[in-house]
Amino acid sequence: MKAIKNCPSTLAEGYDTYSPIALRRVFDSQKVSHMLSYDPIGKNEEDADLFMDNKKRISISGVQSKYAMIVNDGMLNLTNKGEQGKYILKPTPAEIKNPLECAANENLTMQIAEQVFNMETAANALCFFKNGEMAYVTKRFDIAPDGSKYRVEDFASLAGVTSENAGNNFKYRYSYEDVAELIKEYLPAWQVELLKFYRLILFNFLFSNGDAHLKNFSIIDVGENDFRLTPAYDLLNTKIHVEDTDFALDKGLFKTDRPELFRGGKVNGASFREFGLLVGLPVRVVDKELSVFTTKHPLIDELIQRSFLSEKVKRQYRMLYQTKRNRLAEMTP
Repeated sequence: MKAIKNCPSTLAEGYDTYSPIALRRVFDSQKVSHMLSYDPIGKNEEDADLFMDNKKRISISGVQSKYAMIVNDGMLNLTNKGEQGKYILKPTPAEIKNPLECAANENLTMQIAEQVFNMETAANALCFFKNGEMAYVTKRFDIAPDGSKYRVEDFASLAGVTSENAGNNFKYRYSYEDVAELIKEYLPAWQVELLKFYRLILFNFLFSNGDAHLKNFSIIDVGENDFRLTPAYDLLNTKIHVEDTDFALDKGLFKTDRPELFRGGKVNGASFREFGLLVGLPVRVVDKELSVFTTKHPLIDELIQRSFLSEKVKRQYRMLYQTKRNRLAEMTP
């Protein structure tokens, strides 16, 4: 395992474990080791059995395997039967390109969202198996301080689409315009939440997150049916791992075909400007956000360089970002 020189959460320089800011944000100021006491899944039969048993009890859905974790005596441990996990562990996934880069990719992308664009994100960090292999860990935002659970619903549920009524690809058969309409319908402060949604769509495009489907957007009831968008989660540059399109949703931005808004058949800044206006955002707000997301931010390059990605994938990540930023800056349909 290489020596750690940057915080494996915030990516701040000069730390060989979690920084004080990371411990406060992710672990409620508890001192927690960045090392796990387990071998990677499949490397040790005893540990593999523990992970298998844990997986049976977790209710979080998704393609990638997830495991419930809790902090005990300064260590992240798998939950036992009857324990409420406060963290979700995502080890290296299978059957994708660059699988060992996945955790670092997600950590970097989430940190850029929070630190550069001031987006509310699920608290997250990297941790390391005994052999140094990375895993991604995130703090559950649906667990209240007293241990009770907030009510959370994803947009597949809000849209009423399931595998039974819409087929196996139900979470992709929609448009982001449709999602905006659901926000207006279900969220009392929809003007505020709609802007958060618009910024998230811009971010996902800019950083090539092609898996922003209906189950990767959710609302949370923080009390007395006060629903709002959850912190952003599952943000990563999917182009590093799979060949996908600009948008996860089959229809893309609009409910109907709008070829006049695409340059050479590709979405650009003009497409996003029209989308923002169409869903009800003021023109000054739309133009301000497009300016923010097309501006060169030196911190992005710094975070990429400080990240736990390999040098080769850092170059790829930076190139993909620059390409998308150039497209977003194009304001002619």
